[in-house]
Amino acid sequence: MNILHDKDADQAHLKGKTIAIIGYGSQGSAQALCLRDSNVQVIIGETEVLGSKPNPSWKKAKDDGFEVFSIDKAAEKADIIHILLPDEYHGPVYKAQIAKYMVAGKTLSCSHGFSIVYKQIVPPSEVDVIMVAPKSPATEERKAYLAGFGVPGLVAVKQDASGKARDTALAMAKAMGFTRAGVLECTFEQETYEDLFGEQNVLCGGVVDLMKYGFEVLTEAGYPAEMAYFEVLHELKLIVDLVYEGGIQKMNAIISNTAEWGEYVNGPKIIDASVKERMKESLKAIEDGSFAQKWMEESKNGCPNLLAKRKALADHPIEIVGKKIRELFEKK
Repeated sequence: MNILHDKDADQAHLKGKTIAIIGYGSQGSAQALCLRDSNVQVIIGETEVLGSKPNPSWKKAKDDGFEVFSIDKAAEKADIIHILLPDEYHGPVYKAQIAKYMVAGKTLSCSHGFSIVYKQIVPPSEVDVIMVAPKSPATEERKAYLAGFGVPGLVAVKQDASGKARDTALAMAKAMGFTRAGVLECTFEQETYEDLFGEQNVLCGGVVDLMKYGFEVLTEAGYPAEMAYFEVLHELKLIVDLVYEGGIQKMNAIISNTAEWGEYVNGPKIIDASVKERMKESLKAIEDGSFAQKWMEESKNGCPNLLAKRKALADHPIEIVGKKIRELFEKK
């Protein structure tokens, strides 16, 4: 894959255009601020009231100095509609408030391909459909921009009705600083499938369960919970930082020979070939849409299983002990 940088993108393609950021959460605020700081015209589409209470995201956008409109009004005003809501809200919000304003000459944009790939949104053929996605949490994305650099990103084009969809995507990536670090071109499907797979099997699902099982094994064997927390969770960040900086070999060069030997001897016994086979099953469910279907059904039913599992995690000893330990290290 080619890595694209500043020289490969021209922000002039955004001149005279208004971008509506739909949703002013963590990514919405970070991307909107970076775009505005790059002299791009940005407005915000949000819901002013959630239930019977004022929406804090509306107030935050106002406090940050943006023009804030209802989602339908922002969609009507904008040339580029960049949806940064949680995945489960894309379809309903698009159908109710955005679809009627998706007319020829406009661009529909997002930072994750879920709703397009799984047809929660089916845009008309006469509009451009693009993706501009930072490979970073929003907080780090904003920090990198303010430091004069940027985080890596992805761009993709699903529909190119105007013949300029790629130019628009790269211009947005440049305005947010992504081309300073490097941008990869991909397809919507590649980004969506790989992102979901990584979250479920390694970054979130895999790592979280590995930490919990390690904690349980140590504490059930009688070891102090505080020590177990340090061993299987706290130190994980230090190890990941080393891998991030220089790869697995750098990590191995810094840890002890004993630790490295244990990695080779015991690691494959814990994460064995059967795990890889189950990962393949997970990838298949992502690719064939069955995972997305189950998640959409869960969301439509009010997320009872998600909320139950969220509570169970909060009650797990690793979280209870961890909270106490982190408080000990807070600056007074």
